[in-house]
Amino acid sequence: MTIKFVLDTKTINNLDLSPATNQITPLLKDKAVADYEQQLQFLIDYEREPDDPRELSEISEIRLWFVRLDAVYPWLPFLLDWKTGELARYTAMLVPHQFNRSEGIIFNPEALELFVMNKIFVMSDWLQQQEIPGRSRLKSMAQLFGYELDDAFFEMIS
Repeated sequence: MTIKFVLDTKTINNLDLSPATNQITPLLKDKAVADYEQQLQFLIDYEREPDDPRELSEISEIRLWFVRLDAVYPWLPFLLDWKTGELARYTAMLVPHQFNRSEGIIFNPEALELFVMNKIFVMSDWLQQQEIPGRSRLKSMAQLFGYELDDAFFEMIS
């Protein structure tokens, strides 16, 4: 079952996380969060001028909303719908990048490495707390960004 967070201009400009907290809090209370792995999508309806060429991840107000969301739910990539590009879009909100017409989004390599490793550490601990097996999930997430993590790494951090 897909979870959709609808974000409008007012929500974003007010740094209002209620669209997220209203749906995530019950999942955590009911211990149902594992049932919603890779099911979350953002529907962003942010008002801007018709001739504004910026991508959503280039709008500072939107990025700030996502920075706040990530501070509250640093394990949120677990819920993001990776298949529809939500993990990449979420990452673009938090990691410096550039757009290339032929190659698409190009992340700052050092910033991306720090982001991925931070998420691996945070999500590893969170998955253990939730009693959800995490090693293969975390390896898959790292692979999406071009990183290979071996079992010795996970043994070191567990």
